[in-house]
Amino acid sequence: MTETRMPAYEQVKAFVKRQISSGTWRAGNAVPSESALQQQFCISRMTVNRAMKELAVEGVVTRVQGSGTVVAQLHRISTTLALRDIHEEITERGHRHATRVLAVEPAKADAALAQVFKVRAGTRLFHTVLLHLEDEVAIQLEDRYVNPAAAPGYLGVNFNATTPTSYLLEHAPLTKASYSIEAGLASMSEARHLRIKRGDPCLVMTRSTVSGPHVASFARLVHPGMRYSFNGTFQL
Repeated sequence: MTETRMPAYEQVKAFVKRQISSGTWRAGNAVPSESALQQQFCISRMTVNRAMKELAVEGVVTRVQGSGTVVAQLHRISTTLALRDIHEEITERGHRHATRVLAVEPAKADAALAQVFKVRAGTRLFHTVLLHLEDEVAIQLEDRYVNPAAAPGYLGVNFNATTPTSYLLEHAPLTKASYSIEAGLASMSEARHLRIKRGDPCLVMTRSTVSGPHVASFARLVHPGMRYSFNGTFQL
């Protein structure tokens, strides 16, 4: 469906989200007034007001009484969900983190990834495979896909100096995250990289993140069960 066929209030919402996702408007920047948007789209003030109310509910903008509307701070979810960066996690234990880069490449979304990212099959994605070590012992095999629309510079990152999680939290601020954790058995490839036996028990986390209007990343994180446990803190 093209934008011109959208309901008028959806056109306003799409315009605001596009300005934010492109980086034209950043967190804290003022959003044009309702009267300005009314003139730009040639629609009623009530229609514009509906669009801005829905954007506020979605957390895209913040409406400040007497001061207008501004782009929301998209990293606000970090106050309720601790999404751990493995480098920080290892450092907090007083140990040394290192990364071995196994793959950094463009990829195309297959049917499953297209569903995860809400894009068409064949859409260009970024793909990385990294091995994380704690004091030279492999503790996580990270297989991650990233949406270029959310993080266009991702393939140019030096992953020996920063982790994907750290980079994405900075460049594709988190608005939503979902994950699952299950037991699994190491495949031949996973066992080789993690230096365990094929079929050894592992803890497997799959995690997707959303930044503004985009599904930003999808990662499969495999940990040797005998070397790793998940810990987290939640606030209500």
